[in-house]
Amino acid sequence: MKKIRDNNIPLNDGLLPEYRFDYKHAKSNRFADKLSRDIELVTLDPDVANVFKDAETVNAVLRALLTTMPQPSRTKQVLNQLSKKRNTHY
Repeated sequence: MKKIRDNNIPLNDGLLPEYRFDYKHAKSNRFADKLSRDIELVTLDPDVANVFKDAETVNAVLRALLTTMPQPSRTKQVLNQLSKKRNTHY
């Protein structure tokens, strides 16, 4: 059960009850230009990450696995687009 704080007891955590963010002083994300919009980030479990040291190896194995799976029509479309981009066959 969640404890409800008594509003009469002051908190000494140094935080204000509310903060106002001034967007006039905001800076753009300096890493945004390095990320492509078509990239999906996936977290690998440590035992899997120990086997695959780079993204290219992981992608190669996943593409090989995709060729063995039954493909719904949307997956076939995506694979066809990828093969055209990379000039490879699945």
